[in-house]
Amino acid sequence: MQTAKLPAATKYPDRPVTIIVPFSAGSAIDLVARGLEKVSAKHLGQPLVVVNKPGSTGSLGLNEVASSNPDGYTIGLSGVEVILNPLFGATKFNYPTALEPLAQVTTTPWLIVVLANQPWNDIQDLAEYGKQNPGQVKFGHQGIGSLSHIAGETFAKATQSSMEQVPFRGGSETVAALLGGHIQMAIVSPALIREYVKNGTVKVLAITDEKRLADPLFADVPTCKEQGVDMIFNIWFAISAPKEIPADVRTKLADGLKAMIADPEFKKSVDNMGLQLQYLGPKETAEQWQIDGQKLTKTVKETGILELIKAQKQ
Repeated sequence: MQTAKLPAATKYPDRPVTIIVPFSAGSAIDLVARGLEKVSAKHLGQPLVVVNKPGSTGSLGLNEVASSNPDGYTIGLSGVEVILNPLFGATKFNYPTALEPLAQVTTTPWLIVVLANQPWNDIQDLAEYGKQNPGQVKFGHQGIGSLSHIAGETFAKATQSSMEQVPFRGGSETVAALLGGHIQMAIVSPALIREYVKNGTVKVLAITDEKRLADPLFADVPTCKEQGVDMIFNIWFAISAPKEIPADVRTKLADGLKAMIADPEFKKSVDNMGLQLQYLGPKETAEQWQIDGQKLTKTVKETGILELIKAQKQ
C-alpha cells in the first residue's frame, strides 16, 4: 500500500517580507527602511517591501505590526515611540511586550544648537543666561512629548534654568524658527544642521551622547556630561516582529537583518543621511528598550511632560 506523500515544509522566506514604517515617505526612518530594502534580497533571499503607515505619532503602524500574523512576513521599523506612546496614553498594545525586537540599526544623538552670533559658547553660559533672564530663552523641539522635547526639559531642569518650550511639527520647522530668531535654542539631529554649521550660521554647544561624534564637523563639540550636565538621549531605529513569531523564523530574520546592516552599500546610505550605524542583536535591543523604558518613564514624570500631555487630552 502506497502512503500519501506529505508536502515538504515551506522554506522561509518564500515570498517578499513587508516592513512597515509608521511615518511618512521621505522621513529619516523611511530612508533607512529603503536603504535596507535595496540590499535585502541578497541577504534574506527575498526582498523587503516598504509600506508607510503614518498616523497617531507612530501608533497606527505599530498596531499593524503587533496585530499581524506572526509568520515572519510582516515586520516594522520604529523609533522610541515604541516606548513613549504607551506612556502617554492608552494604546491598543503595550509595544515593548507586544513586539519581538530583531535588531537595532542606527543611533544618533541630539545636538543643542544656537545662532552663531549669540554670546553663549557652552551650555553653562546658556543655562546661566536662562537663570538671569527668565522667559527669554525659548527652545524649539519636534512636538510635545517627543524625545527632543524630553531632552530640552531635562536640560532646563538639570541646570535649574528658566526656559520655555516651543513645539514644531518636525526638525526642519525647528531649524527654520532658529534661523529666523523666533527661538534661541534648538534640539535637532546632526543631519538637519550640517550645512548651517559649515557656513557658520549656527554653532553647536553640546551633544547628548556618551562620547563625542566621530564626524569631523562635530568632533570638537563636547558632550553634555563633559560640561557638567549628566544627560544622554539618542534617537534609535530598531526592527521588530509580532511577539509570537516562531524561533526558527526569528533567527533567520535576525541573521538576514544583521547581514543587511553590515552591507557596505547600506552603510554608505546611512552615512549620507548623517546617522550613525550601531547594530544590536535581538537580545541587546530588548535590553536597550528596557533601559530606555525605565529612564523615560522616570523622566516624563519628573519634567512634567506627562501631566502636560494628560492636560492636553482632557
